[in-house]
Formats: sequence, C-alpha cells, structure tokens
Amino acid sequence: MKKRILFGVAGLAALLSACSPGGDAKKGDAPKAAGGSILLIDGSSTVYPISEALGEEFQKASGTRVTVGLSGTGGGFKKFCRGEIDIAGASRPIKAEEVKACADAGVEFIELPVALDALAVVVNPGNKFVDCLTVDELKKLWEPAAQGKVTSWKQVRASFPDQPVKLFGAGTDSGTFDYFTKAVNGEEGASRGDYTATEDDNVTINGVSGDANALGYLGLAYVTENASKVKAVPIRQKDGKCVAPSVQAARDASYQPLSRPLFYYVNKKFADERPHVPAFLKFAFTAGESEKLVGEVGYVPLPTQAYALALAKVDARKTGSFFDGGSKVGVTVEELLADVGQKPVAAAKP
Repeated sequence: MKKRILFGVAGLAALLSACSPGGDAKKGDAPKAAGGSILLIDGSSTVYPISEALGEEFQKASGTRVTVGLSGTGGGFKKFCRGEIDIAGASRPIKAEEVKACADAGVEFIELPVALDALAVVVNPGNKFVDCLTVDELKKLWEPAAQGKVTSWKQVRASFPDQPVKLFGAGTDSGTFDYFTKAVNGEEGASRGDYTATEDDNVTINGVSGDANALGYLGLAYVTENASKVKAVPIRQKDGKCVAPSVQAARDASYQPLSRPLFYYVNKKFADERPHVPAFLKFAFTAGESEKLVGEVGYVPLPTQAYALALAKVDARKTGSFFDGGSKVGVTVEELLADVGQKPVAAAKP
C-alpha cells in the first residue's frame, strides 16, 4: 500500500480555518486514528490522484497537515467504518454490508460525487488486430464461465489470431472491480479468477506493456499518464459507433457502459467536530480551482452547478446513500445530488 503524508506550509486562505503548520513534504505511515489537526483520507487507487492534488493545495492554503493513503475502495471503507479516517475515497458506491458495518460502529456518512471517470480497456501498443470491442466480447473474456476455457484471442472473435490472451485487472477489494463486473458481466463481483489481479494500477500498466497479447482494464487517468505504454480500446456503443475512453466522452456520456462517478464518503461526526474536515470539503467543492485540479490529474470535473449542490449537502449534513447497496450503471451526477434529503440504504441482514 502506498501512502503519502503532506506537511503544511505557512499561509491561510480566507475561507479555510487555521491548523498546525508542518515542514517539508515526506512519505510515511498515517496515524492509526483520526483526530487532531491531521486530515486523513484513504481508499481507492483511482481517487488517490484527486485526493493527492486537492490535499496538496489545501495544505498549502491552510497549513493543515494532510495524509492521503491508498488501501483500495474496500480497504478504505473498512478503515472508515472503524472511525480511523475522516474521508474515504471510493470508485464505486458503498455496499449494504459496509453500510451495516458503519451503522454498527455508529458512523454516519455523507456521500458526495467528487469527479467523473471512465474505465479503459487496454492492450499492448503493438497489438494491431484489436481496434474496437463490444461489451459482449468483453463478457466472453471476463465472465466466470470463461475461467480456464477462454484462453485465446480467437475465442473472442473468429478473425482474431489464435494467440494466448493474458489478462490483468483490478483486485476484488477494488471499486473498479465491482463497477467493471457490473457493467460488463451484469453482476457486481462476477468474474473469472484466473487473471493477474492487483490494487496497484501500475502493475496492470507494466503487465500489458510487457506482453504483446495482454489485455487489462483500469481508470482513464492512469492510461492517459501512460499513453506510450498501453493502447486504449474503443468500445462499440448501441448505435454501432466505436467510442474511445476520454474526458469528453465521459463528460457527455457517449462512452458507455464504462463511465462512472467517483466518490468521497465523509464521517458526519468528524465533519461536526473537526473544523478542518468541512474546510477541506469547501475547498474541494468550490468550482474553479477544484475543477482545474481534477482536470490536471486526468479526471472529469463535476458539472459546475454540481459543486454548489455538493456543498449544500455538506452544510445540511445530509447522510445516507443514493444507491441500494451496490453499483448502478449510467447514473448521472445530477441524479446523485438531486435529492439531498435522501435516506440511508437498508443495512444488510447479518
């Protein structure tokens, strides 16, 4: 697990509350429990670059020390429900069993979309035969029934060569895994198991770039950052057009079904008791600079009007989840923020 501690510098922004100043930026382990003047964020590897960018700038502006950890979405929720962190970054919605774990621990949460993303399917740059794939072809590769049986590219499409296909993808503790399996296989968590699974997207990048017959999937930002190492594969849409993953395609919803929102889950009690938590949220959900930072790290900023809706939700301390304990494909940010009076999803039965 990678973890970065960002230590504050002098200077205050008028909209932020003052906290303890620190020294130079350095890496290390986060404190074991939330508290004091340290803002603790952990969770999704996909959301990590966003949290890192926002955390650095917030720290410069406020002097608040910020720690950004990378435990995967599932690992982040475990820490969050134990009260160990202020904010969990997630690349899929909170599950019913996680809602129950938080409820059992007395943790109420505020659910906020923080950016938009596209999952990208990638192949080796030297691959000359894959120029577009259908969702059905992806399902042939990734459904549970494919395990040990679909091992050649020719089994995916008859015109493809009879070459072994090497698969790389997200680990089961990852929100990316949950969303991809829901979008492609129709059931969250349903996947073949004989592939290289990892919580570190760099493993997928390096694996696909090192094998001429490899295929993998991961968040768009990592693909953009490593464009010379992997090739993104366009996905055939219902109208027959092949659309490549991109910021614009995620923004205008033309890249389906692999476009998705990314989330922050905020501990309500900590938002009430620790001034640096709502101060960070005000920083993160103020249109303008926040949109710029999110765009700079390769993600799609929220629609401008959504930032005000998110802040209204924080100010009202509206808790609960829009989702029924699992991922939904094709949900818009406007839908997520339309009902700030939403109720928590039902807890899973023990």
